[in-house]
Amino acid sequence: MTMSSPPPRASKHLKSAYRLAAIAVPVVAAAVVVIVVLLRAAQLGPGELLAGRLGAARHVHLFLAALVVVPSAVATLLRLVRRPHSVYLVDYACFRPQPSNRLPFATFAEHFRLSPHIDDGSFRFVTRMMERSGLGERTYVPRGNLYLPPRTGMEEARDEAEIVVFAAVGDLLARTRIRPEEIDVLVTNCSVFSPTPSFADMVVNRFKLRGDVRAVHLSGMGCSAGLIAVEVARNLLQAAAPRGAHALVVSTETTSFSHYAGTSRSMLLPTALFRMGGVAMLLSTSRSSATTTTSRFRLAHIVRTLNAAEDRAYRCAYHEEDGDGNLGVNLSKDIVPVAGEMLKANIATVGSRVLPLSEKLLYALSLLARKVAGSRRRKAIKLHVPDFRTAFEHFCIHAGGRSVIDAVQSGLGLADEDVEASRMALHRFGNTSSSSVWYELAYVEAKGRMRRGDRVWMICFGSGFKCNSAAWECISLPARDADGPWADSIHQYPVAITTTTKMC
Repeated sequence: MTMSSPPPRASKHLKSAYRLAAIAVPVVAAAVVVIVVLLRAAQLGPGELLAGRLGAARHVHLFLAALVVVPSAVATLLRLVRRPHSVYLVDYACFRPQPSNRLPFATFAEHFRLSPHIDDGSFRFVTRMMERSGLGERTYVPRGNLYLPPRTGMEEARDEAEIVVFAAVGDLLARTRIRPEEIDVLVTNCSVFSPTPSFADMVVNRFKLRGDVRAVHLSGMGCSAGLIAVEVARNLLQAAAPRGAHALVVSTETTSFSHYAGTSRSMLLPTALFRMGGVAMLLSTSRSSATTTTSRFRLAHIVRTLNAAEDRAYRCAYHEEDGDGNLGVNLSKDIVPVAGEMLKANIATVGSRVLPLSEKLLYALSLLARKVAGSRRRKAIKLHVPDFRTAFEHFCIHAGGRSVIDAVQSGLGLADEDVEASRMALHRFGNTSSSSVWYELAYVEAKGRMRRGDRVWMICFGSGFKCNSAAWECISLPARDADGPWADSIHQYPVAITTTTKMC
């Protein structure tokens, strides 16, 4: 893995000094104005202030002042009263697969070699791609994928969904000590596999949720669907549920149903990269309650960007049949550059909400310098890349593949330690689709790096093409998780990600 060189010490000190100045100068200026006003008032004395100045004021001025001040005060009061309730993450639980579901490289290569539909060219392509993928030896697939030939029908897909979803939800309910009948909102998501009854109905039936629970299922939304589900749950909690209500969000992808049995290289990629995983989350509009544990995180922002209007972006991840009628997900060569374009659009909105004033000023000055400079000098002036490490302590980037993490790291100017959680989650669990960012958050917490007040930025990409992100603030530290997804392997990480890992 290429290590990024640290910035020079002098440049680092200059940036720190600038940020302090950008924050301190407006405060000092405001303080000077207040002091001058107070000194002037002291010179006039209370008698002059009340008799002279107010006596000289015309009635029309007082009327105009009341006309402006009173409506402003009323508007501010109404805004405070009607402001949506904050939404909190009470806790989350990631699915932890069984050792019998492990797929070592050797087994993967052997199964591909023995598959009747795989020719020599496809085999060399997939093994070469896997050697550079960043996946490790301990990723997991459903039991049906370990058979020869793989068993990937409707029954196997439903079994996989029930195993993942029921285990994650059961762990979450036990951890939070909430009863199923206390859940007011249920949102589930799975892109490729969309059975009838839906995933939401599956959860209601298994855990006997109330008949009036607001249940929603999202399908076809890609790897960014988990954050879309969080936003849907947040909106329902704020608009249609009483204060202190609870929302259960379940995010997963069923790999059994997306197995591809052809030779198209762009459609072999998902079969090689995607792995078994899922997460269950409990959201609430109450920071704490008598029946559940204190909430862990506060949801600060959710930003969604979509570019499905452009055909190039729309077909980046496309579920279709190949020339021989084999169904699979086709990942185009444009997916990385399109993801970069969508990331730029997303961070433009996120940056305006979370970046400190100093970073905004640096960006504005660099943009102004480029506009003022002539056409010859304009190319030499680089736009300032905002340092998002001034707004977030932790980054959870969708572990869609090594190239995706590399592109985001380069685009945001992040250090290797900032993307460590993403690379290690990809190595340990593979691409678990919409739940990958939660395995990364679990990694940060398992390492003991989370502190109260820390801010977390989750970035996800999905079909369409979408880039969705969420900002969280830690408000309560977790207890030691003896049964979390990293419990049996956190002591082995981080590991060095080599350029190639020979499979055979």
